[in-house]
Amino acid sequence: MNILCIIPARYSSTRLPGKPLADIAGKPMIQHVYERAVLAKRPKQVIVATDHQLVYDTVINFGGQAMLTSPDHPTGTDRLAEVAARFPDVDLIINVQGDEPLIPPEIIDQLADAFDGQQDLQMATLMTEMDESEYNTPSAVKVVADLQGYALYFSRSLVPFPRNDKSIPVYKHVGIYAYRRDFLLKYAKLSPTPLEKTESLEQLRALEHGYRIKVLKTDFKSIGVDTMEDLEKVNLLFKN
Repeated sequence: MNILCIIPARYSSTRLPGKPLADIAGKPMIQHVYERAVLAKRPKQVIVATDHQLVYDTVINFGGQAMLTSPDHPTGTDRLAEVAARFPDVDLIINVQGDEPLIPPEIIDQLADAFDGQQDLQMATLMTEMDESEYNTPSAVKVVADLQGYALYFSRSLVPFPRNDKSIPVYKHVGIYAYRRDFLLKYAKLSPTPLEKTESLEQLRALEHGYRIKVLKTDFKSIGVDTMEDLEKVNLLFKN
């Protein structure tokens, strides 16, 4: 299977301007993400998809591969699809967020492995058991899955609500995705849906249009860098 890993890296960020170039232990964040992604065994190629010349030049200068994409994409999926459209021989696209400098290469391979021998599988993502301190944090997205491991719903609210059984774990969505290339191109053209717009969660578009999303369990505790506080926390982890 021909697998391409794409790292969308949008330069503008309301809470952390120039986020892909934020310094972490002497390197720009996008370099940390790229260097970890290329350690995965399954993808044949890793490309940074960016809307900004500075990010593009930075990636090229540290020896990575990059592609300039339209600055007008409303979502990361649209940016992903623009790159995927240029690679007709690719079977599977893995989307690694550009603000995940601690991503283990093994979970990229775990997502790819889920598609082996599963021709009907179109889209997959990850979840990990959530710390109770995040239960009421809207930025920590929750996911509930059915008995076969397919997503029932994603929400910024606490689901499931523990009215009767407090032993059921709450799972946090880890925003790393894998798509069949043909499905990704179709998915990017779907109209935004009511729940997607209400929760501001793009993956709900797939569910509302009737597509299934496989959700794999992982022990990886994602630390996405969205704010200066996140950046300081990650820098401290690298320092220690």
